[in-house]
Amino acid sequence: MSHTPNELIDMFPEHADKIHELKTESGEFARIFDEYHEVTREIHRGETNVEPMDDFHLEDLRKRRLLMLDRVTSILK
Repeated sequence: MSHTPNELIDMFPEHADKIHELKTESGEFARIFDEYHEVTREIHRGETNVEPMDDFHLEDLRKRRLLMLDRVTSILK
């Protein structure tokens, strides 16, 4: 369980400039970026019981976040 959200910029500090560039130039990347952060915030609220949720929903959100993270990783390479 994490008590701090997993921000993309913190996960890929060496790609900070590229992330910023892609957010402004690529509609697909901007959509993934926004969705990733939305899901991450939802996971964080669930893990900290700000918005309690069952384990199945939390696990589904984590899987969804991992798929997006895989996509971001492939775009950044």
